Amino acid sequence: MVDIKEIKIPAFVYKRKREETLLARSQRRSKRKPSGGRYHIAVKKKKRDLARPAAQTLLASEGGVRKKIIRTRGGNRKIRLQLGSFANLSHDSGKKTEKVEIEDVIDNSANRDFARRKIITKGAIIRTKRGEARVTSRPGQHGTVDAILI
Repeated sequence: MVDIKEIKIPAFVYKRKREETLLARSQRRSKRKPSGGRYHIAVKKKKRDLARPAAQTLLASEGGVRKKIIRTRGGNRKIRLQLGSFANLSHDSGKKTEKVEIEDVIDNSANRDFARRKIITKGAIIRTKRGEARVTSRPGQHGTVDAILI
């Protein structure tokens, strides 16, 4: 009889990739009503209902930019901005736009923790050399940071 303690199990058996441990993200309606009751499910789960993880665009430390191209439905492409350090800043008149460097993320209304982690989303308040500005684009969807002066 073989003693269980003598069997050596390779280390790779215990290590899983991060993608395997994450739960599937869905864009479907919740199973529960606001009252706590259940909706009756009429349609099975479909692959088209899966969502991707959020981009969480970070402020780059030394002027670096990192983009990722994602294939979407129908063979189309979506550009994800993963690291960004510049913004296309529009003035109040809307007639002039210039490229400025982002110095800091001051506030983010999407999540108060995002400002501390320097994550840029739509509606975030950023500090530039020209002053404070509000982000009007979706960096995780459009691939650029567009902002207007406050």
